Amino acid sequence: MNMNERNSPDISRSYPRHRGGWIEVICGPMFSGKTEELIRRLRRAQIARMQVAIFKPSLDTRYDKDKLVSHSTLSLESTTVADAAQILTLANDAQVVGVDEAQFFGPEIVKVCRNLADQGKQIIVAGLDQDYRGEPFEPVPQLLAEAEYITKTLAICVRCGAPASRTQRLSDESNRVVVGAQERYEARCRACFEPPKAVK
Repeated sequence: MNMNERNSPDISRSYPRHRGGWIEVICGPMFSGKTEELIRRLRRAQIARMQVAIFKPSLDTRYDKDKLVSHSTLSLESTTVADAAQILTLANDAQVVGVDEAQFFGPEIVKVCRNLADQGKQIIVAGLDQDYRGEPFEPVPQLLAEAEYITKTLAICVRCGAPASRTQRLSDESNRVVVGAQERYEARCRACFEPPKAVK
């Protein structure tokens, strides 16, 4: 479910010549189609014969270490990087740069995206905007502040079927970053979301 589709850029349209690039952020909870939307935009750029560089964090090994893979099994070849700084070098010749799971890169990804956009590149970033506690998941909020275009995706609440904006962790792990899929998480709406008990 796309809450900002009218404001989302579409590379099939003609844009005036820009002196600088821009940043697009796709954010929302797990199972809301963020990676699927990222793949869709990057494929359109490839069809348009643009030079595209695609990156994912080495921490994300859920489906394939060398591909972006959505929960619906759409996939696209990508480059795995250990940190955001590697993206600057590897994306040097790209016109369009895609980054998945931005929340795993830390605050450095904000500077990297800003630098790439200042070079005239189109940057498309996907990531969780809230963690399992329902709190802002840095650095995605900072990327939202930098972005020219924002797309908020929503999932479907598994409890009641309402639009889901939160990610419910099903396990007892208290680390902020715990990589997983359906076995550890599910989408919940505001009313059905159950924040974890505060750690004493």
